[in-house]
Parts: sequence; structure tokens; C-alpha cells
Amino acid sequence: MKKITKATYLKWYEDMLFWRKFEDKLAQVYIQQKVRGFLHLYNGQEAILAGALHAMDLEKDRMITAYRNHVQPIGMGVDPKKVMAELYGKKTGTSMGLGGSMHIFAKEQRFYGGHGIVGGQIPLGAGLAFADKYHKRDNVTLTFMGDGAVRQGSLHETLNMAVNWNLPVVFCVENNGYAMGTSVARTSKDTEIWKLGNGYEMPCGPVDAMDPVKVAEALDEAITRARKGNGPTFLELKTYRYRGHSMSDAQKYRTKDEVAEYQKLDPITKVKKVIKDKKYATEKEIKEIDKRVKERVSECEKFADESDFPDTNIMYDVVYEQENYPFLAHKLD
Repeated sequence: MKKITKATYLKWYEDMLFWRKFEDKLAQVYIQQKVRGFLHLYNGQEAILAGALHAMDLEKDRMITAYRNHVQPIGMGVDPKKVMAELYGKKTGTSMGLGGSMHIFAKEQRFYGGHGIVGGQIPLGAGLAFADKYHKRDNVTLTFMGDGAVRQGSLHETLNMAVNWNLPVVFCVENNGYAMGTSVARTSKDTEIWKLGNGYEMPCGPVDAMDPVKVAEALDEAITRARKGNGPTFLELKTYRYRGHSMSDAQKYRTKDEVAEYQKLDPITKVKKVIKDKKYATEKEIKEIDKRVKERVSECEKFADESDFPDTNIMYDVVYEQENYPFLAHKLD
């Protein structure tokens, strides 16, 4: 695994703080109705992305996930201004504003969504890995899903095929405890989700996903195994979300005291403590990072605010290939 150095911790701190503040800003503008529809925020789960990016080869590895997907493409190299513009529905967004919150997509940076159907991305992730194996490329695909998605039949069908075909894919369950609002304990006799891998003789295990170091170590091992041609891995990344499932979630299934207890394990606070304890940065330097993050988020908001909405015709152009399609001809005049 790549060494975890002073530079690593400083990058982790700035990246995770930016992702957190980016999501906080989205929550703010959602209330202002600048962002519409559903909005699923990543607050609390940042160590997963930070650790994953450290373990990946960003020149060739791929990532696919569900609809809690705003900060992953940023980590993969997408301009955050374009991500925010996409959530605003603006034409400067990653998909010209047509995808919105749940469908961020950036093929050039090897980020394949953003999928609104629960578990829908799981077989697609295996498909990406199958293509790499077929073409004899040594790329690896990280396929992320929530704990609720493991109740989908598509997961079990995919695990069976992936291990049978020895695909270069890592299945990562982001277990934030409640799926939409139902705890794992209420949906399964066994709450150790990682054990599902045992049924397919697939390497599997739990990971403390509130710590980017633990995530990086586990994913490095899994990615290395896949890249060597030794097949898939199934990991349960145990994390916690500080906000609701979406902005419309009243969160009646948990107490404020529970959230407060998990906030003591905040991955950003944990990384910041290491930086201070090891004297990787002075208080002044940390404040400069904080200021830089705040300015970047403001730039994203300004860009999204000032961008134009796409022309109505664009919606038809990306759906209907045939020109002058009868059903739409009168609408295009």
C-alpha cells in the first residue's frame, strides 16, 4: 500500500472537510429550493471515500455507487463546480443538469454513477469488471452499496457470478446502520453483513469505516487481490450518517443522543487530531485550510447560481434519436 504520510493526512483533512462543507451547503440551498427532489448527504461517511481513493489507482480503477453520490466524483477528479451545477439542474452540470442529485456521472474520471434504483448499480459494477477482464485490462472496479441494498436479489446473483468468473471487483457495503430508516437488526437475524460473502466462498470481512487508515488498508488488500487475478472481495464498511437518509427524513428511528455519540468518532476530527498530535500543521496552517475550503464551496455555489438552465429541447435530444419523432414534433416547433 502507498505510504500514509504527513501529506496524506493533510490531504485527507482538506478533502474530507471540503466534502462535508459541500454537503452542508447543499442542505442549505435545498431549503432555499435551489435544489429540488431528493437529496441524500454523505456527512459522517467521508473516511470511506478518503481511504478508498488512497488505495485506488485513479488512472485506471473505476467506481460506481448508489444515490448518495455527490462527493465521490469530486474525489475522482470531477470539478466540484460542475457537480453542484448538476444538482441545481443547470446546463454546466456533469450531465447538463438532466441527472440531478441521484445521477452524477463522469465517464472520463471513471465514475459510473449515481443510481437511483436500490441495488441497481451492483450488477453494473460487476459488468464493468467483466469488461476489464474480457479485454485483459488490470483495472479494478469498486462497487458501493448501502446496507439496505443487500436485501436485493441482484446482490446475490451478482456475487455468485463475480466469484464464479473471478471478476476484478470489490463489493463495498456502506453500512450506516439504518438503510432508509430501518436498522439491520430489524431486517436480518445476523447483523454481520460481511458474512454474506462466506456463502459464495468469497474473501470478506468488516472494516472500521470511521477511520480512513483502516479503510485504505482493507481496500488495498482487496484491490491488490483483484488486480492479480484472484477475484472479488466483499467488505462491510461500518460507518454512520449524521444527517437523515434524505432531507425529507424526520429521523424518528434514532435519538439525538445516539447521533452525538457517533459524532465523537467523526473521521474529520480524528484526522485533525493526528495532524495536531504529530505536528503536521500549525493552528494557523489549519485555519488556512479551513478558509480555503470555505472559499471553494462559495465558488461552487456562485458558479451554480450564475449558470443557465438547459434548453427544453435538450431533454428530447438525449432521449429520442429519431428526428421529428411524431409524438414530440408539435412540441419542438
